[in-house]
Amino acid sequence: MDTSKDMLIGLVAIVLGSIFTITFIAIESETGIIGLIALSGAAVVLASRTGISERISNAFSSNESMMNSAVLVAVLVIIFWFREDHFSLLMIATVMLYLTACLGLNIQLGYTGVVNFSGAAFFGIGCYTAAVLNQNTGLSPLIVLVIGGIMAALIGSILILPMLRTRGHYAAVVTIAFAILFKTFLEVNDTLGGAQGLKVPGMEILGWDFNSNIEIGDEIELSFYLNYVAIALVLSVLAFILMRRVERSWIGLNLDAVRLDETVAACFGISIKRWKVTAFTMGNFLIGMSGAVFAMMLGFIAPSNFAFSDSLMLLSIVLLGGMGSPWGTVVAAGLVILLPEKLQVIQEYRFLLFAVVVILILVFKPQGLLPRGLRAYIPGWRG
Repeated sequence: MDTSKDMLIGLVAIVLGSIFTITFIAIESETGIIGLIALSGAAVVLASRTGISERISNAFSSNESMMNSAVLVAVLVIIFWFREDHFSLLMIATVMLYLTACLGLNIQLGYTGVVNFSGAAFFGIGCYTAAVLNQNTGLSPLIVLVIGGIMAALIGSILILPMLRTRGHYAAVVTIAFAILFKTFLEVNDTLGGAQGLKVPGMEILGWDFNSNIEIGDEIELSFYLNYVAIALVLSVLAFILMRRVERSWIGLNLDAVRLDETVAACFGISIKRWKVTAFTMGNFLIGMSGAVFAMMLGFIAPSNFAFSDSLMLLSIVLLGGMGSPWGTVVAAGLVILLPEKLQVIQEYRFLLFAVVVILILVFKPQGLLPRGLRAYIPGWRG
């Protein structure tokens, strides 16, 4: 009986979350946005104090398949609501692509403890791979986005070598140096457009031009960004499933052991180097794929898109949501990407805001907004 009530509460929460998201994206007044944020904050506090948050969490853990399906349906409803709005769909697609990249970062940092301050650089590798291949080859965009992921993973496999010889903040410095080196390399490389950047042809699959509006009959015309939203949604769903499967497998168990205590893990015969390489490669592959789609969606990229501050933004999403928490990453990606777009008054200070948020989260709520729960190999199982 309690399980049924929890599931009903969870479904109501999904419906209310969908209404909030649609209202948040649609509303134009900054005063209205601030009021909506304040109202949602009060609702979250109330839900936490009355135990509703815990019941929602129970609903997702005991009826995971149904709740995940409900969330997917809610996302499709949100997408359909903005089917003709170019800017809203662009924001939704951007959130999904950044979500995919941050899920990759979460495999590295949240599961394995491998700090990566060069997330934007690997995102950029995927972008520039798509730009070069689309301009100079006739490869299918689907193949191009896979190659974008492979290139990010290959270059990451080179970067991981010096990281394996260092630990803690020394390893973090290696990734910071790579992020700065990557942006400098792009700025001085005329072959890749230099500081001016590169034009990226859009996606075209089986004659379907993703940069043309979708016409249904003579009266219905949908935004072309729906094409990219569909690709971004598929990528984010696959990345989410991969992250959950990794967590519940023997691979995730090894990754957790490496994160918690490398010395103890090594004493039990776990190869620290192997699992760090595995996590770093897997995460960078997801980041590179999302970058390739992002470049084809925007149509133009430049080195300024992949600054160190952008890497901090990706990392702030992981920390804000909760390290190792897929649903936390979903919520944080939406907040970090959408909030500066809706509140133009903080647009110029968004990186300062991200830095402050990271500091506050680390001090007052180090587990993030939605902390990672206990490991569950069998969904719904109760011991």
